[in-house]
Amino acid sequence: MKQLTVLHLLGVAGMATFLASSAYAQDTSHFYGGGSVGQSRTEMDPARTTGILLPGVNTIGSDSDNKDTAFKVFGGYQINRNIAVEGGYFDLGKTSFTTRTAPRGTLSGETRVHGINLDLVGTLPLTERFSALARVGAQHAWSQESFSGTGAGAGISSSSKHRATNVKVGLGVQYEMTSALWIRGEVERYRIKNATGGRANVDVASVSLVFPFGRAPVRVAAAPVYVAPAPMPAPVAVAPMPAPVVMAPVPQRVSFSADTLFGFDKSTVRPEGRVELDKFSNQLSGTSYQSISVEGHTDRLGSTAYNQTLSEERAESVKNYLVTSGNIDPTRISAVGKSETQPVTAAGDCSDNLARSALINCLQPDRRVEVEVTGTR
Repeated sequence: MKQLTVLHLLGVAGMATFLASSAYAQDTSHFYGGGSVGQSRTEMDPARTTGILLPGVNTIGSDSDNKDTAFKVFGGYQINRNIAVEGGYFDLGKTSFTTRTAPRGTLSGETRVHGINLDLVGTLPLTERFSALARVGAQHAWSQESFSGTGAGAGISSSSKHRATNVKVGLGVQYEMTSALWIRGEVERYRIKNATGGRANVDVASVSLVFPFGRAPVRVAAAPVYVAPAPMPAPVAVAPMPAPVVMAPVPQRVSFSADTLFGFDKSTVRPEGRVELDKFSNQLSGTSYQSISVEGHTDRLGSTAYNQTLSEERAESVKNYLVTSGNIDPTRISAVGKSETQPVTAAGDCSDNLARSALINCLQPDRRVEVEVTGTR
């Protein structure tokens, strides 16, 4: 009981740490599934069990096997970077014992335990890929027992089933081998009902493979950055003529922070972004332009396919806003996505060894939308 209390306190303390942590960015919510295998160790007291099942019979010796292979399959929903809800099916294996009794005889018993669980899982990132885990939850276990005996225990030949809902806790570590495969090592404690109606602890040490799916790359909002366009060339004073002098086209390029224009991993222009685009439209007022090109750019986090789609959608959103709200001629504006192919940061500026939040902040300049205007006043 003391060991269970200590493990409960560790689990609760670990979960509180995860809930309080705000120094790390949150991942996009996603589902995951997986499986684990390990070894279970069950608390057993053959002498007590014999005394309850055979009143008046004493135990003079016993042999027991309280270890077996355990496994579980599970699925979960990652709410954010630190919290997930996980449910699954577990099998804790079987245990057995044989006692020698006085009066002369034997009693043998075998128990198998399996069930279902629902846990709250907390994750605390320690490095970019390595994290600590803690879990606390409820489990409903089915225990199946069978007994047989000789001599003093000859009257025992039965089987029974017990079911009970109780708590489970656990601690562990997790390593993200790739974006689609994680590996976990955990120690968990299950509280079950035994053959005599008492409670027993089952400890399981296991290794798990976890497969995330539907996972988008992590992005966090950074400080808005707006780069003002270079001034348009001033009119050239010439001798009076019937018509104004037209200068050769000079390209103008404006860069907008994607974190300013859009919400978290979104491609819809938000109010702050509309203000910046309205400023840009006002600066175009009175300009005779030949063409406008809108380019979407992402950082290197996430898959190339995802980044290409996101950059195209964001470029198209800026184009549509400039057409509908900025009165831009739709025949003279185009939109294209460049994915992560044209970063602003240099190759050695942002090391992959940085903590995830620091790496995301370092790569912020790469997440942008650039608008190039070719024209004259």
